[in-house]
Amino acid sequence: MTFWAAPPLHLLQTAHPALRAGLACGLGALATLAMPPWHVWPVLWVSLPLFLFLVQSAKTYRGAFLIGWAFGLGHFTTGFGWIGNAFFVDAETFAALAVPAIGALAAGFALYTGIVALVTRVVIIGTTQTSRASSLLQTTCRLWVFAIIWTFIEWWRGWFLTGFPWNPIGSSWTDVSTVLQSVSVMGVYGLSFVTVLAASASLLSVHKTRQMTRLLIIALCHAPLIASAVYGAARLDQTNDTSVPDVRLRLVQPNIAQADKWLPGLREKHLYEQVRMSTENAVGITHVLWAETAVPFPLNLADSALQVTAQAAPPSGLVLTGAPRIEGQGTTRTAYNSFFAVERSGKIAAVYDKSHLVPFGEYTPLQSLIPIPQFTGGIGFTPGLGKVTIALPGLPAFSPLICYEIVFPGAVTNPEKRPKWLFNLTNDAWFGSSSGPYQHIATAQMRAVEEGLPVVRVANTGISAVIDGYGRIRSSLPLGQKGVLDSPLPTDLAPTPFSRFGHYPTLIIIILIGFLALFISRHDLQKYKVHVEL
Repeated sequence: MTFWAAPPLHLLQTAHPALRAGLACGLGALATLAMPPWHVWPVLWVSLPLFLFLVQSAKTYRGAFLIGWAFGLGHFTTGFGWIGNAFFVDAETFAALAVPAIGALAAGFALYTGIVALVTRVVIIGTTQTSRASSLLQTTCRLWVFAIIWTFIEWWRGWFLTGFPWNPIGSSWTDVSTVLQSVSVMGVYGLSFVTVLAASASLLSVHKTRQMTRLLIIALCHAPLIASAVYGAARLDQTNDTSVPDVRLRLVQPNIAQADKWLPGLREKHLYEQVRMSTENAVGITHVLWAETAVPFPLNLADSALQVTAQAAPPSGLVLTGAPRIEGQGTTRTAYNSFFAVERSGKIAAVYDKSHLVPFGEYTPLQSLIPIPQFTGGIGFTPGLGKVTIALPGLPAFSPLICYEIVFPGAVTNPEKRPKWLFNLTNDAWFGSSSGPYQHIATAQMRAVEEGLPVVRVANTGISAVIDGYGRIRSSLPLGQKGVLDSPLPTDLAPTPFSRFGHYPTLIIIILIGFLALFISRHDLQKYKVHVEL
């Protein structure tokens, strides 16, 4: 017996498996339009319910997994396509790897959506249907189960094998400030949950039951998302726009092409140009901030480069910059991708070594087994000891985050010592004018709201920005533009629930809801003398 009223859905149920997989792949690509910089989030209300329908109507577990994998292949190929730009910086060495690398990456990450589909299908296959009324209730519960499974797989993707939590569904809301505020309580994965639940609920609109009943249940599935927006509006109504007194930052964005950045004949020129940009008309500037590896010399060894860098520091302030750091010699040499705080005198006031490195970009996992050259060349980088909170003269304590360390929710601060702000220094020149830099800054906005901390982001080619604790961009420099940005430092907010407790309260609540929804979806309630008149 079928409970779906739309004729096209009947056709999909009987379509050839290859056609269904191709449609799933296209739906995954469509869902990418919800991500930054496009933010066409209504496409989720098309792609996710149709994806769920394809999964529900799969005749076998293998077929369901294939549908999920195909959806992920389309979604991650389009969502990660910006990574391909990095292979053309040194085109002679890496260009031939671009297509197979992106394909392999997307195919690997598509296993996550394949697991979503498989687990969802396992749940559905046990459902007992006795009437349209109970079917609608069970289908509704399956929507909740589907959203829960999706959420847990996103969370798993964020840490498994070092993790890569890029473009979770919740990031589609970074341009809607009211909805975005909810991550201060439930984090980005909680926002993904309420989004997937609401979007998937449109599948009920073609269910064969009374229209008013369907609309009521669809509205109930949207209630958590609507509540998130209401909470966000109330939070923004109490905004704090104050800034730290006696602190004025200068963000330097030199816009140096990655192909030119490390050329021996240009490295000194780039360094002196950043000093000029830092000191020109710098009235009232207390601290100068540079990007990741802005100094193309190991500052702990290159004394001349250190003295030149120190010239960028205001008389009583500091220059905060990224640079390589090298310890040891010869075969025992160890390299770090590091942050340095340099005083005007040339003294190094603080150092932080990046602790979460990019696989295949900054190091090669299982390098003895995978003979692939690294983008960084040479020996690659070694991870540092972990997140730190740094206190320096004239500045509130902060946590430095190098490049993609900002993308890991709940892992951007030292839990034992909360900072007052986050300093994200990065080099997105690898990715040109693609969607990558826009998605990267969106993660910085997300972390700002989750932690209730301002984020100062300095990127070599952009987008450099000052973001307050509500995730609002106070000021910024566009992608691909050379310039400086002078700005006060926003004050931090009170610790958010998420900053105190992390993901676990949200995940526990979702688990409890999931058990209830799973029970209802797999049982005929009339056996328990419970009758729901729909």
